[in-house]
Amino acid sequence: MNVLVTGGAGYIGSHACQRLVRDGHTVVALDSLDRGHREPMALLGADDPESLLTFVEGTVGDRQLVSRLLAEHAIDTVMHFAALAYVGESVDDPMRYYRTNVEAGVALVDACVDAPAVTRFIFSSSCATYGDPPEGMVPVPESCPQVPTSPYGRTKLMLEDVLRDTARACAQSSRDLRVAMLRYFNVAGSDRSGTLGEDHTPETHLIPVAIHAAMGKRDHMSIFGTDYPTADGTCVRDYVHVEDLIDAHVRVAERLESAPTEPLAYNVGIGLGYSVREVLDAVKRVSGVEFEVREAPRRTGDAVALYAEPAKIQAELGWHAQVTDLDEIVASAWRWMSAHPAGYAGA
Repeated sequence: MNVLVTGGAGYIGSHACQRLVRDGHTVVALDSLDRGHREPMALLGADDPESLLTFVEGTVGDRQLVSRLLAEHAIDTVMHFAALAYVGESVDDPMRYYRTNVEAGVALVDACVDAPAVTRFIFSSSCATYGDPPEGMVPVPESCPQVPTSPYGRTKLMLEDVLRDTARACAQSSRDLRVAMLRYFNVAGSDRSGTLGEDHTPETHLIPVAIHAAMGKRDHMSIFGTDYPTADGTCVRDYVHVEDLIDAHVRVAERLESAPTEPLAYNVGIGLGYSVREVLDAVKRVSGVEFEVREAPRRTGDAVALYAEPAKIQAELGWHAQVTDLDEIVASAWRWMSAHPAGYAGA
């Protein structure tokens, strides 16, 4: 495949580039570096003219740039990871999310439709499109009503709708463009070879925040909400290892070669829910460090419990999460972060 990976210098996108290059595919990574990092691109060989990986700094909303890349590199597959992805930030600044996640996403899709070689489009969607699932629908199946509770979730659902409508219109006009939406649950962990890790600014993801507390980079961390109707009063989430997530992308890309033109949608998660307190306990076990935890009020937009029913992707793609033990997920993140205390800046 010749693959355009948008957001390729980010956490998930860089892991996708790593796997695709390792599998022998030609990859163009497009990233604005607003929240991505140039360092993982160098680590993966993008500076080598003989490498299968090419890095381009730019935005998916730059229609002229995207069209040029699609044509020059004969791109046949697009994996679209580029997005803003903080629930709380989306509540505070929704217009930024609509511009970045929807407006720029539409420009990308439009460019792909006009590039005849592009026949596969895989979208990084989110379990946030489900909002708070109704009673009896956790674990969450793909048939769960999509009623987002945050602007972030709404932007993901909007681009799903754009892709569904576009794929159906293309099918009617005999334009071969096949689409899949992968609804991630919480992505966690690091490349287990130790090359790549997770480095966000700002950092709000639970496992890295807890590891920062264990490393002494924070004097404490907070639990946002301890009065939820769960076993220990804290939110429950499904943590899928980043390498398993990327394996799902590879499998769905293969599936799209022979799939019907109707858009596909899959949940990507391990099918188990871990509470915030369980995650913090795992970080303490793995690191061997006690750190201060404070209780704080709930955050707007946080769902009570979200974990996947992965039966569909298991049955149709043969995908099964290989890393499901919480301590193992945390340990992969701990190894990289403790070895790179300054993140990629210190690589």
